[in-house]
Amino acid sequence: MKNKLLLTLVMGAASAAALAGPIEDQIRFRQSAYSFVGWNCAKIKNQVIDHPETYNKDQVIAAASAIAATANSGLGGLFGPGTDKGTGWKPTRLKAEFFQQSDDAKNAGVTFITEANALAKVAEIGSVDDIKAQFGKLGEACKGCHDKFRAKE
Repeated sequence: MKNKLLLTLVMGAASAAALAGPIEDQIRFRQSAYSFVGWNCAKIKNQVIDHPETYNKDQVIAAASAIAATANSGLGGLFGPGTDKGTGWKPTRLKAEFFQQSDDAKNAGVTFITEANALAKVAEIGSVDDIKAQFGKLGEACKGCHDKFRAKE
């Protein structure tokens, strides 16, 4: 299963990079996608961590599904060569190490997809505590990539 996921990620990245266009567009699309993920993460955090009394299952399912859809959309194609320099909506924060440590970068992508898909499933069938636990795993996946491959502002 993990090999199929990795193959899909690599194939999607290769084909999407060809379609993604100029470096500035890739950076802009990537920044937009991750902003969208962050917005949906904030909705989940608000309802299962900060204010669990406001929990709305349908809203959490929608947010988790949006995160999973974005994770599975071929984001790897927006990390083309040279996208560690340049500007999208704002200057990129991608570190050059992303390209120098490509196996680690691929593993970070696979982990993000895996945890996002698991969150979408847990949102459908799990309790608030289950969602909170899986949301924490997704957060760790994000943090692992950010710590290694994203420059601080």
